[in-house]
Amino acid sequence: MRRVRDIAASEKPHLTRDQLVHPRKASWFSRLLLPSSGEAKRVAPATRPVDALRVLLALFLISLGAIAAVWWWLGTPVHLVRAPIDPNDKVQCISYAPFRSHQTSLSSATQVSREQIAEDLAQLAEISGCIRTYATDLGLDQIPELAAKAGLKVIQGIFLDKDQQKNRNQISTAIRLAREYPGTVIALVVGNETLLRKDITVSDLADTIRSVKAQVSVPVTYADVWEFWLSNRELYDAVDFVTIHILPYWENVPIPAESAATHADAIRRQVAAAFPGKEILIGEIGWPSQGRMRESALPSRINQARVVSEVLDLARRENFRVNLFEAYDESWKREIEGTVGGSWGLFGGEQRVLKYPAGIPVSNFPLWKLQMSGGIALATLVFAAAWLTSRRKPGSSGLASWLGVAISASTAGILFGVAAQKVFFESVGAGGWLLWSSLLAAATVSPVLGANALMSGRPPPSFQELLGPKGYRTESMLMTMHGLALIVTVVIGTATALGLVFDPRHIDFPFAALTMAALPFAAMTLLNPPGKGSRPVAESLFAGVLVGAAIYVTFNEGTANWQSMWTCAAYLLLALTLWRARA
Repeated sequence: MRRVRDIAASEKPHLTRDQLVHPRKASWFSRLLLPSSGEAKRVAPATRPVDALRVLLALFLISLGAIAAVWWWLGTPVHLVRAPIDPNDKVQCISYAPFRSHQTSLSSATQVSREQIAEDLAQLAEISGCIRTYATDLGLDQIPELAAKAGLKVIQGIFLDKDQQKNRNQISTAIRLAREYPGTVIALVVGNETLLRKDITVSDLADTIRSVKAQVSVPVTYADVWEFWLSNRELYDAVDFVTIHILPYWENVPIPAESAATHADAIRRQVAAAFPGKEILIGEIGWPSQGRMRESALPSRINQARVVSEVLDLARRENFRVNLFEAYDESWKREIEGTVGGSWGLFGGEQRVLKYPAGIPVSNFPLWKLQMSGGIALATLVFAAAWLTSRRKPGSSGLASWLGVAISASTAGILFGVAAQKVFFESVGAGGWLLWSSLLAAATVSPVLGANALMSGRPPPSFQELLGPKGYRTESMLMTMHGLALIVTVVIGTATALGLVFDPRHIDFPFAALTMAALPFAAMTLLNPPGKGSRPVAESLFAGVLVGAAIYVTFNEGTANWQSMWTCAAYLLLALTLWRARA
């Protein structure tokens, strides 16, 4: 009988005076504080809540300190020995494409206005004396005239592909421009990575180059990745000088940023030895400021600034010509090349703001204080949810649950700003914004709802509680939101996992948002394990896919890619939650 009364009393949220006087009626929480009935008056039951509050405050302060410390470290700027772009020491030449916003070179309907080009060229004239273009259509034939007014020289490109009529139009326009602006157009580039794309044979390309040379008085060249020059040396006699592309990030064996300049110099010397007597122009070299890692090659603002700075410094010391890739971020390239494709510019694509003004240190997170504040606010919300739950259900959780809440809150607080920044740079089109915003939303609510579940002893939700037949579905709005967050995380996480298996080249690693979402569910699985029941088929299938993808991606990307390793760890955490689910 005493046991029955104790259990009944444990459901009451607060201790009454009657419970203090009569220990037989007290909850297990009170009995824990009162070793025996004779000691009831000597031990104050209020000491336990005070201790819980102290634990909460201690963990809360530690969490906020960790968030602030990590963001201070992430946001710490780097002072480069030489500024990447210095108006007092202009770069030799820089690649220029005028496309903004919805404009794209993939659509024949695109027509760039004179005003837009003139605005860009006036800005570029402040940092360089030369620009390199890639085509003559879509309004780009206006560039030489406007460049002459801005005081810029032009390395005029001729884009060649499999469309012969288009090729003839490109060639005739470029020849006309070279004749009309002899003091501005200083060279013609007949074809850009045409052999790489296999759009034309080597012999046809050589014949085209010779035909153009016969009609102009400026030097003529061809531009391609350096390996294609070494494997097609018959172009030696056709060109006036050799234009090679060296993009360390895209090498078959990616080169880390700290070795990019040394690598470029070694390749330049190798090509120079293969083409004696020909000047070697590095026609493209640069580094992306955003995007996925390739082995140890990490796109970032600091790495981009470092590579540009070191390459320009090397070119000054060794006295060779170099053309930077590129002037402006081109957002349209993200549709075909992923985040990296639209992040090679030294200026932002929309606002046209220089990323690295002279005299200002470079940071990967220039808005780190705002991102830190957002993370602290989210962590505070997680702790608040846990505290309110513990007040409603006193004694239902222990130190392990509080530690789980603290770890989830700290992780969410640190990664929220990273995940939000990734959404901004990685979302393409309405579909992309919807996809990544949904994952970020699920990742944001997951630790908050997870805190409530950890403190109330609730196991992770199953798909049946949200999508099952009547009688299986939950009627709790809280459980519905939690289940929806799990489903969104699982579906988007599985989609990215399959993408990294079957088409990984341009897929970004969603390590930040995925970890924010998966960690609270894993904590619930370990601390509040599901009861007896059958293992659901849907969760089991998703778990199997995530584990298989994690294993494959780990080996495919290599252990040097920390973004990959981190993402795969998040996949495994999510798989653990799904595998432990019970219906």
